Amino acid sequence: MPPLSDPTAPTEPGLFNWLGHRSAGVLLHPTSLPNNQGVGVFDQAAIAFLDFLKSAGLKYWQLCPLGPTGYGDSPYQCFSSFAGNPYLIDLLPLVRAGLLSDADLAPLRALTASEVDYGALYERKRPLLFAAHRAWRRQPTSLAAYGDFAAFRARNAEWLESYSLFSALKDYFGGKPWWEWPAEARFCAAAKKSKLRSQLEHSAEAYAFIQFLFFAQWSQLRAEAARRDISIIGDAPIFTALDSADVWADPQLFQLDPKTHRPTFVAGVPPDYFSADGQLWGNPLYDWPAHAKENYAWWLRRLRANFDLYDVVRIDHFRGFEAFWSVPASAATARTGNWVEGPGLDFFRAVRAALPTCRLIAEDLGLLTPATVALRAATGLPGMAVLQFAFGGGSDNLYLPHNQRANCVVYPGTHDNDTTVGWYATTDEKTRDHLRRYLRVGGQEISWDFVRSAYASVANLAVIPMTDLLSLDSSARFNTPGKSQGNWTWRYQPAQLSSLSAQSASYLRELGALYGRDGQAASPAA
Repeated sequence: MPPLSDPTAPTEPGLFNWLGHRSAGVLLHPTSLPNNQGVGVFDQAAIAFLDFLKSAGLKYWQLCPLGPTGYGDSPYQCFSSFAGNPYLIDLLPLVRAGLLSDADLAPLRALTASEVDYGALYERKRPLLFAAHRAWRRQPTSLAAYGDFAAFRARNAEWLESYSLFSALKDYFGGKPWWEWPAEARFCAAAKKSKLRSQLEHSAEAYAFIQFLFFAQWSQLRAEAARRDISIIGDAPIFTALDSADVWADPQLFQLDPKTHRPTFVAGVPPDYFSADGQLWGNPLYDWPAHAKENYAWWLRRLRANFDLYDVVRIDHFRGFEAFWSVPASAATARTGNWVEGPGLDFFRAVRAALPTCRLIAEDLGLLTPATVALRAATGLPGMAVLQFAFGGGSDNLYLPHNQRANCVVYPGTHDNDTTVGWYATTDEKTRDHLRRYLRVGGQEISWDFVRSAYASVANLAVIPMTDLLSLDSSARFNTPGKSQGNWTWRYQPAQLSSLSAQSASYLRELGALYGRDGQAASPAA
C-alpha cells in the first residue's frame, strides 16, 4: 500500500518537531499480556514486560487505544474517547483490599490463557467490578493507596459525569443504543434533568468508581515505565463510535439528522490494500465547522486526557484531517463516497497553541495525496512507514528503507497487518524475491530480517510488534480489517517472554548500539 507521491517538504520547520533522537520500541496491546484473569491487566506481567524492554535497550511501549470496548471488542470503537477499559483492571489488589475474595476470581482462572474471550469476560469479570464497588462503599478506606475517589471525580468531571450517566442508562435500557432511548434520556442535556439521573445515581457512581480503579492502576504502571526510562505511545482514533458517551453528550459536534438522530454520512475509506470494497467504519462524521466555532475545544479536551495517559499520542487516520471519505449512511459498502475537506492546518495550530510541547505521531498510511503530505510537512509530525508495504514494486516505493525519512516511525507491520512470518508465507513470490534481493537474506528468519532492517532505517523511531519479536505465524495476527469478529484476542505466554529475554535482549541491545538506537547520540566505534 505505497503512497502515491511525496512532494519535497517545505524547508521551514513545522509546528511540531519533537522526534530528533533515534530509538526503538515494541507494539503490544495490554490485553495480550499473560495472567490467569482471562485478559492482560496492569499487573506483574506488565512489569515483567517493562523489564524486558529495559533489558533490550528499548525506549517505547506502543499501545492500541485503552478505551472501553463495545460490540466487536475493537479498541478503535469505544463507548468513550476519555474513559479506560475496565477489563484491564487487575483484580488481585481488590482481593488484598478485602473488596473481593480469592474465590471470586475462580471463574476467571477457568478461562483459557492463550486468547481473550470477551464474551466470557463480560459475564464473569464485569460483575466482580460492581461487587467491588458495593464492598468499597462499606469500607471506603480500603483503597487509600489509590487516592481520593471524590477528588478523582471532581478532577475528571468534564467527561466522567456524562460517561457514568451514559453507562448507567445503557444498562437501564437493556444495552440499547442511545438513539433508541426515550426522549427524556436520548441526549445528555435532557438526561441530566430527568428523574432517571437520581434513580440511577448508585449505578453511575459504580461506573465512576471503576474508572477510578483503572486510572489509579494505570498511573502506577506508567510510573514504573518512567522509572525504567520507557515512554508510552498511546493511540487516538480520529473518529468516535456512534453509540458512545461522546456523541450522546455532544451531538451538535457530529453530522446527525436532527429528527432521527442517526448519521447522515459515515466514515470509512475507499477500496484499498485491505478491501476491494473499501472499509465502511460507520462512525459518525464530525461537523468540523461546529468544532472550529469552539476553537476545537472538544478535541483539545480529548488530547489533554490522552496526554494524562501517555507520553506520545499516535493520531489514527491522519489523512482525515486533510480530507475524509464521506459515505452516505444508507450505503452498503464504502465504494459509494467522496472526499470532503477536513479542518487542515487550522486544527493543528489550535493544538499547538494549547499544547505546545505535545508529542504526536501522524498515522499517514494509505493513499497519500500531495495535500496530505503537505499537511504532514507543515505540522512537522512524524509519519509512518511499514516494511510489509515496501516490496514487490519499484525502487521508488516510499516505504523501502532507502526512501524513508528521519522524521518517521518505521514498523515491520502494525496491529492491522498479519505477522511478518504470516505475511511472508502468503505473499506472492515476486514480492518475496524482491525482498530477499533487496535485504540480501534467504528469508528463513524473516521476522528478524525485518527487525534488523527497521533498526538500520534512517527513521528515527523503530517500533516492532511483539508478535514479530517472537517470530509467530498468522495464528497470532491481532486484527484483520473488515473482519467483524475474532480480532484482538492474541496473548503471549510467560515462557515466551522468558525465552525472548534470554535469547534476544542482548542482540537487540547490540542492534541499538550499532544503529544508534540506544537512546543516546551515536558514538564512533572504538
